[in-house]
Amino acid sequence: MDYFENLTVWGAVKDAADILIVSYLIYRMILLVRGTKAVQLLKGILLLVITWALSTWLNLYTLKWVMNQLFPFGIMTILIIFQPELRRALEQLGRGTLFSRSSLEEHDISHPINEVIKAVQYLARRKIGALIVFERRTGLGDYIETGIKMKSAISSELLINIFIPNTPLHDGAVIVSGGEIMAAGCYLPLSENPFISKELGTRHRAAIGISEVCDAISVVVSEETGHVSLALNGQIVRDIKEESLISKLFDELRQTNAKKTGRSWNIPWKFWQRKGGDGHG
Repeated sequence: MDYFENLTVWGAVKDAADILIVSYLIYRMILLVRGTKAVQLLKGILLLVITWALSTWLNLYTLKWVMNQLFPFGIMTILIIFQPELRRALEQLGRGTLFSRSSLEEHDISHPINEVIKAVQYLARRKIGALIVFERRTGLGDYIETGIKMKSAISSELLINIFIPNTPLHDGAVIVSGGEIMAAGCYLPLSENPFISKELGTRHRAAIGISEVCDAISVVVSEETGHVSLALNGQIVRDIKEESLISKLFDELRQTNAKKTGRSWNIPWKFWQRKGGDGHG
């Protein structure tokens, strides 16, 4: 009798360990894709699964037949769609960092914004073109890979040197994430919006383009006029005043970090006092 009791207890322990391990792996996979474009794809897959379950439960024969025809291709489709994320997971597994702390850790947004503002002021006065992109909830890993990876502490001096004309990294975008310069010389998608002013060049179209495909926020310095622009949600504010730029960056990035960490941020009081209207050039 004791033998069977021990066997039952051992089986329960194994089942509990099995569930815990699988749950933890699923949790780590969620952290891996969180903040990337894969999240939207996962929502679409979940919707298809729910549709299939409902069609089976309600005996909707035609819909169930359609869903059954789609599912055999599901595994191959997932492998193709999630190829960047799967590759990243395998790379992290090889480096032993798959189970390390998430890269979406909280960080002080005051320092990177202050350094970007200093660099933008310097570049604008000298009419040196620049494009700086802040990563938010949607990951920019695909675009980081198109440039030169840096993963450097952000500073105004480094940003200025990157955009000095005729240097190897000046042509392209700098991507900032987690308070660091992740890469420079990155290629971004150009907006195809036909209503964009013809005065705007490639740099501005790239800033608008990246904001159309994700929630990134971009700061642009025009090399022709020295005006500073801000691109967000497919829209661009041209010749934005410094006070408005600071306020908008703090507001948007503070919201992003609050959603990532579940915490609110204490922004320096002086920046809350600096309000102003957005200028349009």
